[in-house]
Amino acid sequence: MTDENRNVVLIIDDETANIIALTNILSTEYDVFAAKNGADAIALAIEHVPDIVLLDVLMPEMDGYEVIAELKSIEKTKDIPVIFITGLNNAEAEKKGLALGASDYMSKPFNPDIVKLRVANQVKLVNHIRTLEERDELERQLRKIKELEAGLIAAKDQAEHSNRAKSEFLARMSHEMLTPMNTISGMLQIARMKGVPENIDGYISETTKASEHLLTLIKGVLDISGTEYGVFKLAHEVFNFKLMVKSVLETGEYNASQKKQTLVSSIDRAIPDMINGDEMRLKQVIGNLLANAVKFSPEHSDIYFNAQLQSKDGDKVKLVFEVADSGIGISKEQQESLFTIFEQVDGGITRKHGGIGIGLALSKRIVEMMGGAITLESELNKGAKFTFTCVFESA
Repeated sequence: MTDENRNVVLIIDDETANIIALTNILSTEYDVFAAKNGADAIALAIEHVPDIVLLDVLMPEMDGYEVIAELKSIEKTKDIPVIFITGLNNAEAEKKGLALGASDYMSKPFNPDIVKLRVANQVKLVNHIRTLEERDELERQLRKIKELEAGLIAAKDQAEHSNRAKSEFLARMSHEMLTPMNTISGMLQIARMKGVPENIDGYISETTKASEHLLTLIKGVLDISGTEYGVFKLAHEVFNFKLMVKSVLETGEYNASQKKQTLVSSIDRAIPDMINGDEMRLKQVIGNLLANAVKFSPEHSDIYFNAQLQSKDGDKVKLVFEVADSGIGISKEQQESLFTIFEQVDGGITRKHGGIGIGLALSKRIVEMMGGAITLESELNKGAKFTFTCVFESA
């Protein structure tokens, strides 16, 4: 077991006494491995990649020159400093070792202080080089991170630009469609007022319904575009809460009756009759949730609407609304994207239900602008309950 905070020394010497002596000198400061022949030494070097190799010159089978040549030819060990151990006092031998890549020489018999100093000098150099390499690697990684960040920022800017362009196009398209659609709706109303033959009255009626539905979709797109650009504002006007609820429930009851459904409602009498806020937008949220409940529930089922006074603080009143059904429900996975613009739970081409996926997204934004929040409780095939809060001023 080695200590990763300590440098590693590999001793290669065929004499056991030399290995013991060097180990005793170095083991207090370094992790020491030893081999008595060249083949074992190369295997150990590859396995442990020591910081320093102390290599005896004169050994049987593979001498020190052959061992260092092999170490320098291997990618994993080529940069390890090698200190030759020799009893030779021979300039040619020293020259040959240095030519093969040796970093230093030590003579036998060993002087412990000299051994420690020579090894320490090489270790300092190794550690310094390693620090520089780590710093260079860190700088490379930081450059890569900065490049990635720059790329992400550019991609984000591009995405935002694309979204803005898409929203601008939708807004322009919807605005341009609004005028002719209003004209079509108006002309249909005039035609019915003037009287139409019985055999085409049904066609006029269906065309009127279709034009009203298309007008609703166009206005929804314009509203979403307005919230994205910050031009969507809430009105602050006093209105009769009970009359507002009566109006939106009448529409809900009519839609429910078309599928032989029953709309069951409960209104808290503690809610003030007159409140200050945006009546049209509140009706829009309630109406959208009721319409979805009807759309996604089977025939002969019940739809529930409940309005309660949650709290009152001075002239501030916080209301909580619930719309529940026993319809197809929504899975946990599908709920994550439910309030995302243009997303639909059954968004495939084989979906059974219509819509363009902006109703809930717009409702969420309106509710949040009214100081509230909207939540959903649902399980697949077990219905859904939407709950939202809004803050108003009592008038």
